[in-house]
Amino acid sequence: MRRETRRAGVFTRRALAVLAGQTAVLGLLSARLYQVQVTEGRRYATRARQNSISLRMIAPVRGRILDRGGVVLAGNKQAWRALLIAEQSHDIDRTLDRFSRIVPLDARARARIRRDVAQNRRFIPVLVADFLTWDQMARIEAAAPRLPGIVIDVGQTRVYPFGPDFAHVVGYVAPPTPADVARDPALALPGMRVGRTGVERFRERDLQGQAGSVQLEVDAAGRVIRELARDGGVPGADVTLTLDAGLQRLAMRRLAGLSASAVVLDARDGAVLAMASTPSFDPGLFDTGVSEAQWKAWITDPMAPLIDKAAVGVYAPGSTFKPGVALAALSAGAITPTTTFFCPGYFQLGNRKFYCWKRGGHGTVDVHTALQQSCDVFFYHTALQVGMDRIAAMTHRLGLGVRLPLDLPLQARGLVPTPAWRRAHGHPWVLGDTALAGIGQGFVQVTPLQLATYVARVATGRAVAPHVAASIGGRVLPGGVASDWPLLDIPQPALKAVHDGLAAVVNTPLGTGWTVRLPPALGVRMAGKTGTAQVTGVSQAERLAGGFHSSQLPWKLRPNALFIAFAPVTAPRYATAVVVAHGNEGAEAAAPIARDLIVAALSRDPTVAQAAPGTKS
Repeated sequence: MRRETRRAGVFTRRALAVLAGQTAVLGLLSARLYQVQVTEGRRYATRARQNSISLRMIAPVRGRILDRGGVVLAGNKQAWRALLIAEQSHDIDRTLDRFSRIVPLDARARARIRRDVAQNRRFIPVLVADFLTWDQMARIEAAAPRLPGIVIDVGQTRVYPFGPDFAHVVGYVAPPTPADVARDPALALPGMRVGRTGVERFRERDLQGQAGSVQLEVDAAGRVIRELARDGGVPGADVTLTLDAGLQRLAMRRLAGLSASAVVLDARDGAVLAMASTPSFDPGLFDTGVSEAQWKAWITDPMAPLIDKAAVGVYAPGSTFKPGVALAALSAGAITPTTTFFCPGYFQLGNRKFYCWKRGGHGTVDVHTALQQSCDVFFYHTALQVGMDRIAAMTHRLGLGVRLPLDLPLQARGLVPTPAWRRAHGHPWVLGDTALAGIGQGFVQVTPLQLATYVARVATGRAVAPHVAASIGGRVLPGGVASDWPLLDIPQPALKAVHDGLAAVVNTPLGTGWTVRLPPALGVRMAGKTGTAQVTGVSQAERLAGGFHSSQLPWKLRPNALFIAFAPVTAPRYATAVVVAHGNEGAEAAAPIARDLIVAALSRDPTVAQAAPGTKS
């Protein structure tokens, strides 16, 4: 009995000890539960919301580039891509290993991803792979629990519907470089692109827009459940150009297979209607990635497809320079419209002969006949009469050898030399230099865009300047009407004499451009000037040898072919310049292309009156 009483006492003490322990543990749990739910409930609720909602910055939609009629020249389309948010992945290398089993990543891509992660804040998404297929996207989504930090995003990729036709003037975009990101951290966002050439580069600020954000609900594995909110940011502004897509494509077709350039301007206000350079390239490749083989093919091509020959290519203008020489001499009074020189087929200066293109000579010629038949000897005399400084001053005023106020990032300045320029380079200026410059040879170098501006200024007598943008985001830019451009200080009698000579080039049987006169059905006439510029010297023996022709030379040694024109003659509306590198003769290679472009421009213009056949204008 006593033993049983003793056992009962022991059991009671143990039970009390267990009860006390349980009570203490329960009390601690209750206290902690109170702390979590009441005291710190708001903090944990906030953290829970943060765990289920992912806030991600997104690139803005890049503005489009349109032609004057609203045709899209550069636009956007949706593309799937995989992003990595570094703060959501504890082991980036392991995540990339697993990802590469679905979408292969080479060493270069991995190095780029690690670099981007290191350079950006960990909450900023980093591009892992772009342009995913539907199958790749679906497999990545299915593997989401094993790919922490990897998310699928719908981005925008740049598209150029006409491919190479507008590549040089519209330009292209490419991923930003580290230097770009250092200047603007927003460029680190996946999908951001930077304009590298053309309008894409010059109007980068307008086209780029401002970044936005998207709120996504995700599960514990990081899989996106739904989109909660989206702020698209500020999309880039649309840029409308002065280009006419139809005219541009015609120019590209007419130049196909040539190393050449063509520019068509509205002669009244300088609007660029076409600006073609061939051969060209597909600008879309720079967004998706240019292969090493493709890049090598471009840079080794002797026709230089990556160079915008219209704005950057420089050429001796040849006889297309003669109207500027004539205007300089007429304006200065060095010659008059009735001044004549005799052309025996050469010009003797000291002990050197400067030849005319016509071996037998042109006989006695005035400025009208000299322009009509492109007499070199007349312009040797004229250049020496007026002097190189006055020639340079006039042709600079007309847009040659100067930097034009062009809304594109790159253009060559060219050169119309002066005696001071030559002396500054350590050489004397001699009379022979002036004589050669008088026919657009020697040191004279111009661009096709300058030539088009030059002929537009000669045609209108106004200081029109070329421009390719008409409006930005609906805001019309200045320079769209003729009155925006001041009159040039050139006497009207001098302009008339040159206009008459240029009209005779095309519209009289003796003119060097007679074969490219406009169809009578148009009811208007075109004025123009042929040009053939040597790229290598031709010896006297070659000149005198029977049957020699420059077309027999290797392609690289053949003369460049040029033609400038404007129409209608009495009310100039369109101006054009065509340069065919090593095309041999302007009348044969360049003039037909220019004629076709002028015909197309006139035909597409509803304001040009279609006069009856035979009407002179």
